[in-house]
Amino acid sequence: MIFYGKRVLFLGAHPDDIELGCGALIHHIAPISELLCVTLSDNQKNPDLTRLVEEHYKSMAILGVQKESIVLGPFTTRVFPDARQEILEYFLRLRREFKPDIIFVHSRQDIHQDHNTMTDEALRAFRGITVLGFDVVRSSYDFFPHFLVEVTEEDVDKKIEALSEYETYRDRYYFNKELSRSIMVRHGALAECPFAEGFDILRIVGKFETC
Repeated sequence: MIFYGKRVLFLGAHPDDIELGCGALIHHIAPISELLCVTLSDNQKNPDLTRLVEEHYKSMAILGVQKESIVLGPFTTRVFPDARQEILEYFLRLRREFKPDIIFVHSRQDIHQDHNTMTDEALRAFRGITVLGFDVVRSSYDFFPHFLVEVTEEDVDKKIEALSEYETYRDRYYFNKELSRSIMVRHGALAECPFAEGFDILRIVGKFETC
């Protein structure tokens, strides 16, 4: 798969999801692709998460994503299933405006109701476009990557640095830097390289082109 010059859309339910699932890949392709990172809920209705938006911007900056390429949506955490139609329409508008070539969204193996709803509606909204699923380890069961992207040690270190900006989640096990690195080492072993990020294949659309 070619990322150079492509318009790549990353879709996450909550701040931190995209970085957890795709942080190393984002750092790797940010200089060569046009990225848009869209998080549907800012979690600001929870009084314990008031710093989350600022942490998200700082985290993304470390990965090389400018603030103008980050969008926080209007949806409410934990009740995405009640807004299914609105999410579909939101995605259809993104399709018209951004015209993505490749989309990353939550894995099919993710049991969080918000994550699951997003993936269903993304597959509807982005018919005819490649869609890959990323893993958020705290809420995925039976995830196994069938699409592996090699990343560098610098990409790995930047992902871990980006996640460290989330002071709000400092004590959560899934922000442990050894866990993050070990996942990328394991995916690298599957790809027979030092480090990789892994995704499940929701839809691949291939094109034959002549030089």
